[in-house]
Amino acid sequence: MTETLTAPARAEQPQQRGNLGKMLVPLALDVAAPMACYYLLHGAFGMSEVAALGVSGVIPAVRVVAGIVRDRTLNGLAGLTLAVNVAGIALSFVTGDARMMIAKDSALSAVISLFMMLSAFTARPVMTPGMRAFITRGNPVREAAWERLANTARFRRAERLFSGIWGGALLADCVARLIGAFTLPVSTMVWLSNVMLIAALVVGLLVAGAFGSGPIMWMINNETRNAR
Repeated sequence: MTETLTAPARAEQPQQRGNLGKMLVPLALDVAAPMACYYLLHGAFGMSEVAALGVSGVIPAVRVVAGIVRDRTLNGLAGLTLAVNVAGIALSFVTGDARMMIAKDSALSAVISLFMMLSAFTARPVMTPGMRAFITRGNPVREAAWERLANTARFRRAERLFSGIWGGALLADCVARLIGAFTLPVSTMVWLSNVMLIAALVVGLLVAGAFGSGPIMWMINNETRNAR
């Protein structure tokens, strides 16, 4: 009996570690690796700010290309990320201004955030699929409850708020990083821009959870209890 109960838990552990790895690897390649590369090249080897930022910007671009080759498909976000990275690298070398490399991250955040906010006014807010997968966890009963609630006014309002709040948090991050890119030293913005992004993600998680996913989860839980 004990073996029967513990076997599924053991089976879930490798899957949980795999999911955690899938989240941490892109974060390390897009944030930690470029930052470490910049400080190593600029601080230790005396490379110019423009060159160091250009080389460090290649790392996330290569990750995106590797993902496209591996999956044999080009989705909109991957294409946008690659285009912004390549444009930022090229623009930095053409203008000789390292600040343009910092500013290009804000451009990517701006496009994504505006897309999120605009989608909140459509029938399919862009953040809904991810939220639905998290809340229902593929459970047929919870999926059925979602479908029953999907067209109610309260549910739709929370659904729209979820995408709208996330878009607003990322847009605020975009504005803050853009201001910092042209007012603060480049060496400061290399690490501060990542702090700003993390802060925006934390704010988005808390506020969108309070007004979006939290109420929806409560409605789903209540609906599943009433359906029994």
